[in-house]
Amino acid sequence: MLVTTKGRYAMRLMIYIANFHDRKVALREVAENESISLKYLEQLAHDLVAANLLKSVRGHGGGYLLARPAEDISAGDILRAAEGTTAPVACAALEEGGDGCPREKECSTIAFWAGLDEAIESYVDNVSLAELAV
Repeated sequence: MLVTTKGRYAMRLMIYIANFHDRKVALREVAENESISLKYLEQLAHDLVAANLLKSVRGHGGGYLLARPAEDISAGDILRAAEGTTAPVACAALEEGGDGCPREKECSTIAFWAGLDEAIESYVDNVSLAELAV
């Protein structure tokens, strides 16, 4: 799995917010302290809110809070919200809920990719945001 800038910045955003527990965090603050474009953070925050990882509080003194306790958010949740998948290759047979691949039965590499996908998912799903926000 190649984690793009989007996935890396989503992780940094979530860790930053997790470090402030119940305080609302403005994206402008994150942008300044993490050297990430405010516009980019706004796009990321939108995806993370849609994935129920962040919640937005509007108005004076508004900002972002974790939607769930940091212990209940995994690195995998964050990466999937940002990247769409943690799959190591673009393979229809590995897509959850997909129709699969017409070559799946003849594919000589599907077992390898499925095993790698399982190892990646196991790792990222067993690292909590609380562990990263220390």
